[in-house]
Amino acid sequence: MNIGILGLGLIGGSLGFDLRSQGHHILGVSRRESTCEKAVALGSVDQASVDLSLLAAAEVVFICTPLALIVPQLEQLIAHLSVTTVVTDVGSAKAEIVKAISPLWNNFIGGHPMAGRTDSGIEAAQRHLFVGKPYVLTPITTTPTTAITIVEDIVRSLGANIYHCQPEQHDYAVSWISHLPVMVSSSLIAACLSETDPDVLQLAQKLASSGFRDTSRVGGGNSELGVMMARYNRQALLRSLQQYRHHLDELTNLIDQENWAVLEEKLKLTHQARRNFVE
Repeated sequence: MNIGILGLGLIGGSLGFDLRSQGHHILGVSRRESTCEKAVALGSVDQASVDLSLLAAAEVVFICTPLALIVPQLEQLIAHLSVTTVVTDVGSAKAEIVKAISPLWNNFIGGHPMAGRTDSGIEAAQRHLFVGKPYVLTPITTTPTTAITIVEDIVRSLGANIYHCQPEQHDYAVSWISHLPVMVSSSLIAACLSETDPDVLQLAQKLASSGFRDTSRVGGGNSELGVMMARYNRQALLRSLQQYRHHLDELTNLIDQENWAVLEEKLKLTHQARRNFVE
């Protein structure tokens, strides 16, 4: 199968590695000629170009650009595609993307592989990135069943776990477990930097170990991606942030009141609940 990948960063490059290893012919498009050359040299794609017309031969196209570019790039891309070409994206927010693209391209299905890393660019791409990871598909009532089946088969071949939901449900869910953690983690780092005693701050930086590394990881990631999460999932993220602030205020009050018994109960509950998310 001829598969096009528009956007040769972490996700696009990783898709290229795995799909090419299965015998598909991979056509890659990037904004930079240097990225195209590197993708070919690394073996992520068979051909690469800065020209969208390269994807005219593609039977399926994955749009792997930053969120803000998905719709504008699709608008330019459709002039080069056959009406039978299936198009999907990998954006981390779905409602706005699906709403904008569905009237423009009938064979479109929204997608989101939950396989991010803090590193970005074609250099960060890796093989088997999607194995065992959730991959969300967000078909709507007008999505052709053939398009759904084709993308499902490709995703399944990556070793990912497929989940179906409505675009709005996706955005509410990821606001809790993906977008909120980015903002919370960023706030943690900012709070540490607010320490006014330079000696204490320096000591904290030297003592930081696995606990700080784990809780600050996503906040130290790609800033452009963080802004796009907030911009394209604004309402759901605001709701999650408000709830987080409410629970943080509760903890603050318990500590202020030295109510250790209730604090312990809350910490026990979250300790037990964590396994429902990460195990």
